[in-house]
Amino acid sequence: MGAQSNSYQISNKELTRVAISGWLGTAMEFMDFQLYSLAAAIVFTEVFFPQAEPAVGLIMSMGTYGAGYVARLVGAYVFGRLGDKVGRRTVLFVTITLMGLASTLIGFLPTYAEVGILAPLGLVALRILQGLGAGAEISGAGVMVAEFCQRKSRGFIGSMVCLGTSSGTLLANLIWTIILLNMNHEELLAWGWRIPFYASFLVMIAAIFIRLFIKESPVMAEKKKQLLDEREAQLQSDSARESSHTIGKKSFFTALCLRFGQAGNSGLMQTYLAGFIVTVLAVEKTVATDANILSSLCSFLTIPLVGWLGDHIGRRKMYMILSALMALYAVPMMLMINSGNTVMITLAMIIGLNVGVQGLFAMENVTLAELFGARNRMTLVSLAKEIAGLVATGFGPVIAAAWVSAETGSWWPIAIMIIVFSLSSFLGAYAAEDVTGRDLNELDDAMVDHDLEYEKSHAQALAK
Repeated sequence: MGAQSNSYQISNKELTRVAISGWLGTAMEFMDFQLYSLAAAIVFTEVFFPQAEPAVGLIMSMGTYGAGYVARLVGAYVFGRLGDKVGRRTVLFVTITLMGLASTLIGFLPTYAEVGILAPLGLVALRILQGLGAGAEISGAGVMVAEFCQRKSRGFIGSMVCLGTSSGTLLANLIWTIILLNMNHEELLAWGWRIPFYASFLVMIAAIFIRLFIKESPVMAEKKKQLLDEREAQLQSDSARESSHTIGKKSFFTALCLRFGQAGNSGLMQTYLAGFIVTVLAVEKTVATDANILSSLCSFLTIPLVGWLGDHIGRRKMYMILSALMALYAVPMMLMINSGNTVMITLAMIIGLNVGVQGLFAMENVTLAELFGARNRMTLVSLAKEIAGLVATGFGPVIAAAWVSAETGSWWPIAIMIIVFSLSSFLGAYAAEDVTGRDLNELDDAMVDHDLEYEKSHAQALAK
């Protein structure tokens, strides 16, 4: 039986290659993300900004990190559009290559001591290239896998792409841990910091090699045929052209809400809470990082389980269940963390991350792919993810830090923000239609203005 219809067949071998390709691409994106963030915090201040005061150098180092996020939004639109016009497979070759080469070349950059201001400028340029590729990589990979899957197992197979987040995070932390344990500070600054970026090249080669043996998305092939038929109809009737370009603004708004909740929780729990635990609670630095690593390991069970449940009880219902549970859990979680007990902090983080971050992420790529039609699916999925992600992860931790500081280290602002983010996903799912198992060959978005559709159909009937 075909993935969307009986017009084509997908073998298990081919589906496996596509799933592995998506997993490797996502793993590389999150590996690069973690490698860069760790390097920015540990060595980039001394390597690229040695003339600045330590605090200013750290800000400048993090500024290069932020440049990539702006570039992601541009990449989401540019490569999303190309993915919808020329095909998913071609664009995914470009995005993985851009990410991999940019990350690898960071390891070859000269230092400030060698070339002066050209060193940080080169770092910013490569970070922008890295962001351009990342803006559409995970969205494109998710769309590609969803379009290959059979309806009954789309959530389960599609969730495997999300395992790349855990794989990439674990690999990056492992590489840096080995380096830090086996090098002194002088060796690290001299050449050791370059090793993690060289490792990106190996992941890139593996991902490109796998993608050489996958075909174009069958939905993309069907879409091209439908668009040709549509254009022929447009030559005969203006009303046919008008009715065929229904834009699902409700679908896009729903996608923004779903992504905003997941990304907001991720920014708070994976980024800000680590600093809160160390600076406010004065707990050992390794407690937060160990909790993140253990949570990533647990997610290898959580992500496929949530994907499987989404196939069986519906993704809308799963979004509502997980979002409601996270909103209810926010206060108990912060009470456990605020206790200062290592075991309680670790347990609280593992539960929170697997419910409010990894659990929601397990459904995100597939649900967003089902919300949009084949006409502009890759563009709209990429834009929804990057716009909501940029706002939530860009401003969430900053707002939390300022609010907690104003409340002299209290934990309740964090709990309130987690509740707000979780309710965003809950309300987005509540107001949405259940698109589980939707035919991905349909050109238009799932939730269109039904009154407008009726008026167009009525006008067509009168014209005849």
